[in-house]
Amino acid sequence: MSTFQLGKKRAVFLDVTDYLNNPAYQISEDDKKSLSRLDVAYRALVSLLYNYVPTSGHPGGSISSGRFVEHLLYKDMAYDITHPHKDEADIISYAAGHKALGLYAMWALRNECARIAAPELLPASDKEQLRLEDLLGFRHPKVQGTPLFKKFHSKALGGHPEPLVPFVRTSTGASGVGDGSAVGLALAAADAYGENCPVVHIVEGEGGLTAGRVSEVAGMAATAQLKNTVFHIDWNEASIESERVTADGEHPGDYVQWNPMEFFYIHDFNVIRVPDGHDYNQIHIAHKLAEEIKNHQPTAIVYRTVKGWHYGIEGKASHGSGHKFASEGFYKSLEEFENTFNVKFPHFEGDKTAENVEKYYWDSLLTVRRALEADKTVAAFGAAQLKAASQKLAAKNRAVRADLGNCQDLYTKFHEGEIPAEFVFEKGKSYTTRSVLGAVLAYLNKHTGGTILTASADLYGSTGAAAIAKDFPAGNFNTQTNPLSRRLSGGGICEDGMAALCTGISAFGKHVGVSASYGAFLAFEHVAARLHAIGVQSAREAGVNPNTFIMFNGHASVPTGEDGPTHADPQSLQLVQDNFPKGACITITPLEVDEIWPLTVRALSLRPAVFAPFVVRPSYALMDREALGADPAIKAVNGVYYLRRAKGKAAGTVIVQGAGVGRIVVEKVLPALNAGGPDLNVLYVASRELFEALPKEEQDKILPPEMLRTAIGITDFTLPTLDCWLNSVAGRAHSLYPHKKGEFLSSGSADKVYEEAGLDGDSLLAALKNYAHDLAQAQEWL
Repeated sequence: MSTFQLGKKRAVFLDVTDYLNNPAYQISEDDKKSLSRLDVAYRALVSLLYNYVPTSGHPGGSISSGRFVEHLLYKDMAYDITHPHKDEADIISYAAGHKALGLYAMWALRNECARIAAPELLPASDKEQLRLEDLLGFRHPKVQGTPLFKKFHSKALGGHPEPLVPFVRTSTGASGVGDGSAVGLALAAADAYGENCPVVHIVEGEGGLTAGRVSEVAGMAATAQLKNTVFHIDWNEASIESERVTADGEHPGDYVQWNPMEFFYIHDFNVIRVPDGHDYNQIHIAHKLAEEIKNHQPTAIVYRTVKGWHYGIEGKASHGSGHKFASEGFYKSLEEFENTFNVKFPHFEGDKTAENVEKYYWDSLLTVRRALEADKTVAAFGAAQLKAASQKLAAKNRAVRADLGNCQDLYTKFHEGEIPAEFVFEKGKSYTTRSVLGAVLAYLNKHTGGTILTASADLYGSTGAAAIAKDFPAGNFNTQTNPLSRRLSGGGICEDGMAALCTGISAFGKHVGVSASYGAFLAFEHVAARLHAIGVQSAREAGVNPNTFIMFNGHASVPTGEDGPTHADPQSLQLVQDNFPKGACITITPLEVDEIWPLTVRALSLRPAVFAPFVVRPSYALMDREALGADPAIKAVNGVYYLRRAKGKAAGTVIVQGAGVGRIVVEKVLPALNAGGPDLNVLYVASRELFEALPKEEQDKILPPEMLRTAIGITDFTLPTLDCWLNSVAGRAHSLYPHKKGEFLSSGSADKVYEEAGLDGDSLLAALKNYAHDLAQAQEWL
């Protein structure tokens, strides 16, 4: 009888139990003792944070992952605590963002070690430290008004990690996005530094692996042979509602029928089994083995742990909750620290006001500080390891490869009015906006030395994104066989994973990541884009400026009608327009190919967190702007420009948005208006965000407020994308958009789908005549 066998893998499987008696792999007793005392302090901080922060947290997973993270920080990684923003340093990324409580406790304890035993190691600025005082800001907003929060200028620490915190490079939390962005960090580091590249350590749990985008990015990491990607899996089997998330031996899992070792091995990761993830010796062996593997595949170290280990509450009960406030169980969880360091924590008394809770919280944190100051052995050990980590980084002598360009040139080197010859187009000749967008990004890529890395959902040729990498080696990026390619394997049809990957690439700071697909599938990418925008805002508060992430929407809205309503989705623009803080995301909806260079250059010059161009599938003949009386293409950089100006007193104002319906207006409606009226102002929206970036007086010159009181809209997208232009109920009622008839559209050629929507030339002209008539008759509209 035949049996199923796995195909051949490049990766290897190792078990630390095979090395337990090998002297070369043993941790010293002194290190084990010092790490154990450090862990006692860490677990006490975790318990304190959960108790004194009323909005909860995740103590269980923070504790179960503590020992392997401690070993990473104090024994393995090459980094410099004095300079947290060094790109050449190793990175630790908490993809399991709910372990933020643990991250903050770990970082603050590390800071205390330096403060007590080697203060010269600390950065001069409090911004670049995570102090014990900052723990007062855990899960509190910037407007927190309690006395000590204000006195110490504590950081507002999010419920999930954000780059406001030193050494945190991306925002994590949404399931699986942190894994993708961390792999993006690793890919960018591998490209920038080559063989001698920083290592990205990714902290995750088995529950976090169940998100589909994690499978996608795991495939990407292994396919690209990212040896510098190391997952550290806290396998405790406990989630919010389950005590057996995955399969375990003969028992099926509640959620998935693999265990983390199987998951990673099937994706061609090296896998290292650690049966006791609380045993420093086993952890030490695993980390040494990971360093020794030379097959260039990524690695996953899987630690069997107990969620809530030694906390007094274990398993799923400690996932998102813990001991009740100031309860007997809480104080019992602190006894190990009290006995180890011969101290007593204060017991809460009085009213549970915010001020009183903060007072006892700080007194408890001071108890930890004073214990460490009195003991000194823990701090001395920690400080010595921090010095060693800095020396290790210096010894690696990492340098960015000489032929990688400076991605900052993307924001400053090019001018919207200085148009390269290849983007001067011939009137009457047909072009596609998707191919020209790809060509513009290719030009920027070539002239910035390959700083744009592109992923596409198995649609490189279709979307136009293939061109972005055309001036570099063909094929997909691989660290060993094709390291200079600018085209990434997106794992197949994997918008979720590739978007997360590309945000990490942009966050690293040496490249811009581009993900390409249909506009209809932007929803997959939206979560990663939002987290990136949150991360950019947070990083800027910390004095760092990550790069823009580009969402290349290669087939937008109704012109993709042949593929049906699942692909020709008018809602795509609505997902991003007006859904980010001002300036965080810039969208463009170019009507013509001659607008793409100026729009792209202007948008990038404003350095948004997210740049989302929407381009269409069909080719169109380049219009004769002068003959039509339309503004020149350069005016698109204002976000709004005139396709037609009324020759006398305007009979109304029409705002057009979307290249497909825009072409119908240009080819069918404008000639009719010029020949027989009505005499309307017709404007095109190339970018709402670029328009809103103009000073208010410039906005009012282009589009006076009185015009908006009676304006109507015509769009390829949804009515909400026109909201800011339509300042009357009647204007909204007269506006035209794909879903106006209250149904999704059918499949068919673009012209027939437009006809079904009432957006064909004849329907538009009739609707505009009706609008002008109603406006003339209804003076109350004014």
